[in-house]
Amino acid sequence: MAESTMHQLTMVEALNLALCEALEHDPTVCLLGQDIGVNGGVFRVTKGLQERFGRGRVMDTPLAECGIVGAAVGMAISGLRPVAEIQFSGFTMQAFDQIEQNMARFRNRTRHRYPIRMVLRTPYGGGIRAVEHHSESREAYWAHTPGLKVVIPSSPRNARALLAAAIADPDPVIFYEPKLIYRAFREDVPDAPETLPIGRARIVLEGTDVTLIAYGAMLRRAREAADDLRDLDGTSVELIDLLSISPMDTQTIAESVRRTGRCVVVHEGPRTCGIAAEVIARINEHAFEHLLAPVRRVTGFDVHFPYFQTEEHYLPDPDSIARAVRETIAWDPTHRPR
Repeated sequence: MAESTMHQLTMVEALNLALCEALEHDPTVCLLGQDIGVNGGVFRVTKGLQERFGRGRVMDTPLAECGIVGAAVGMAISGLRPVAEIQFSGFTMQAFDQIEQNMARFRNRTRHRYPIRMVLRTPYGGGIRAVEHHSESREAYWAHTPGLKVVIPSSPRNARALLAAAIADPDPVIFYEPKLIYRAFREDVPDAPETLPIGRARIVLEGTDVTLIAYGAMLRRAREAADDLRDLDGTSVELIDLLSISPMDTQTIAESVRRTGRCVVVHEGPRTCGIAAEVIARINEHAFEHLLAPVRRVTGFDVHFPYFQTEEHYLPDPDSIARAVRETIAWDPTHRPR
């Protein structure tokens, strides 16, 4: 990333900056979604953008998720670069047909004549004491869908850089924003525009004992666990931030596991057929002979996301992550149950 004057921004502010820069520098970029104009979006990510760029570039829509995505697909076919917002990721299900049947397929259906250059932004995940359909983590649905890219930032700076890259990408991108960390902390973000490559993971900490893989809001909890393990046990954790779920950076994952011989994968979505399962499959394909212990998962449970009274019992936390790492390091094949 290029260095320049820095400002401390939250993720909400960094995303707003990325959208503002895209609108300013590319006349084909437009925004649409429920309440994104006058109100600036439910989390105020688009605050002030309609006032600055006008109703023709930042468009309030009816409460109709299928209509929002369908309109964005049509805009993309006509040569625009729409950025559509769905207020909460749980309500992308109302647009599932448009996402799966058109957004993901149209480029292939037309033999690449009509690429769908669009981004679907949506807040996801738990931890803010929300009600039903407001805390889901369904990124595995979209990672399983050919034709879509799936990007999940973990900090203000990489959120700004990845959103800029998603808007410029020639393919449709699902951009999941972890709302738990929308305003949880600030980070230095440069004045100069910057992008990060989609499909590239980032090594946050270098280590030798175990590879710890996370993304989104769980990256911060994994970092806290890694710091505790270092301070309390002297464990050297190599921490990887996936950043992109599809395409996934298999090379960075495999190279790390070959170095450490052990791995723990963290995500807040349900366990079965989750992103961790895909990561483990790739490790088995590309680094199996280097494993010193089975790869462990720390995930949400195979239940509907609970109401706010119990949501913290559902979400992975630093203690459960650290416990999985300790168990992985202590695993002894000569003492396993028969």
